[in-house]
Amino acid sequence: MAMHVIYGGTFDPVHHGHLRLALEVGERLGKVPVSLVPCHIPPHRGDTGATAAQRLHLLKVAITDEPLLRIDDRELRREGASYTADTLRQLRKELGSDVPLVMVVGTDAFAGFDSWKEWEQIIHLAHIIVVRRPGSELDPAGQPARLLAERRVWHPGDLEGSASGCILEMDPPWLDISATGIRERIGTGRSPRYLVPDAVWEEIQCKGLYGACPVKKF
Repeated sequence: MAMHVIYGGTFDPVHHGHLRLALEVGERLGKVPVSLVPCHIPPHRGDTGATAAQRLHLLKVAITDEPLLRIDDRELRREGASYTADTLRQLRKELGSDVPLVMVVGTDAFAGFDSWKEWEQIIHLAHIIVVRRPGSELDPAGQPARLLAERRVWHPGDLEGSASGCILEMDPPWLDISATGIRERIGTGRSPRYLVPDAVWEEIQCKGLYGACPVKKF
């Protein structure tokens, strides 16, 4: 049965680190499409640098002609803060009880997993792929590390045998790019080229996002 994979984030702005990671996960799972899920209001940080519509547009520009990457804008269409448990519950209703549903998170995010809303329910709604991020480690005595030890599987194919409940660690090549750093770079007049797709940088300049000086298209 086909797997359904989601990778959520603020994508403020989307950059090569996001895109390469999503593509790598999709390929390692056997060329399974990965849906990028931009959040509306991130519960663990302040306002975004661009509006929801602007971030969505940049995502669309970024994944043009890449068949393994898709966009799921359900969180942008929902009012209020974006909670993973709500999104997974909605997806589970749509997919049914048997389809393997997989969410992708970095080690840094998973380290605080037990602070997420309804975190204990999430593992019953989906599998989790934890992508190892250099410099980010789990507290061996913390709940996320214990959950990983209890639920760990070792091969991508292990996620196909059930709809939820397993955690797989992946260690793909990691592009250490920060959206915060990109926003700061643009705001101080420096170029983010080669950190974001050229088409995304062009759109950022055309719309004057993140403090960029607007450049007209001719």
